[in-house]
Amino acid sequence: MSTIIPQCELTRKAIKWISEQQSETGKSHLALIEDAAMRFNLSPKDMEFLNRFYKENSDKNPDCD
Repeated sequence: MSTIIPQCELTRKAIKWISEQQSETGKSHLALIEDAAMRFNLSPKDMEFLNRFYKENSDKNPDCD
């Protein structure tokens, strides 16, 4: 039997996965958000949140993509 995971938990898992993949592969967060959307079945609203989350964080840290 499969377990239903709340959407907010999927978004948290996606952020963790993107962060891990960025450090391992060096891919940009934009490419990884696309991959995470497929992997974690994220909605367009979740993708907008992730784009905003990484944009705001990269503005604070100029070394990020």
